[in-house]
Amino acid sequence: MPKTTKEVIHANGIDIGIYTEDFLNEYISITDIARYKSDNPTAVIQNWMRNRDVIEFLGLWETLHNSNFKPIEFEGFKNQAGANAFTMSPKKWIDSTDAIGIVSKAGRYGGTYAHSDIAFEFASWISPEFKLYIIKDYKRLKAEENSRLSLNWNLNRELSKINYRIHTDAIKANLIPPELTPTQISYTYASEADMLNVVLFGKTAKQWRDESPDEVGNIRDNATIYQLLVLANMESYNAILIRQGIGQAERMKLLHELAVYQMSTISSLDLKRLPGIGDTP
Repeated sequence: MPKTTKEVIHANGIDIGIYTEDFLNEYISITDIARYKSDNPTAVIQNWMRNRDVIEFLGLWETLHNSNFKPIEFEGFKNQAGANAFTMSPKKWIDSTDAIGIVSKAGRYGGTYAHSDIAFEFASWISPEFKLYIIKDYKRLKAEENSRLSLNWNLNRELSKINYRIHTDAIKANLIPPELTPTQISYTYASEADMLNVVLFGKTAKQWRDESPDEVGNIRDNATIYQLLVLANMESYNAILIRQGIGQAERMKLLHELAVYQMSTISSLDLKRLPGIGDTP
């Protein structure tokens, strides 16, 4: 199961919880948003969900994002919505239509949460002014997250560049015979670089480019942060193996073992929690 993470934004004195399980879709506590209007947030949410335009909006969102959404049940609610006798709650909506845009959570993250698309719509109904406060702090939170992610990627990209220099220096000192032409020297560098590409990515730089003509940059520019970490270690290790006079075929086997082991280990880590990387700037 994906790991749930929770953060809090602060909108005009109100703390509003946000959680995500896949780091793509974020759910915002509409229970917290409703507290801006009343000390009885449950009643506020149910009153909002009685409106026909709200039911239509929720149904359209589910139709666009949820393949398991039940359209027949939705049509029944839409026809009843707005009538004096019509009532709706998050639980009734979820249980009847298999909705995923609104969720009810118990325990540590208790309350009613809605996908950010829906939560902002709810906030508009509560107060357009309050919605702007929410959006302002939500953008601040996203900017901080993007800054941390950029720091992670750039840090490891620079590590890869430094180790690449060590790696190429080892090639020049141990593999390149004297009096080679610049073309021959270039070819030797490319051969070693592509050996690492094949070990880590399963293809050469040219093969990647032929398969990805619309991508910007090269195969290493499009690597994940985990691949860049392993690549940096591979370059250092390959430099040592070169100095030891080990042939390319044997080095590929040893480097492949290293890559498999380190990818298995590093990919299980939460890099945001590492000191100096996950800290907020």
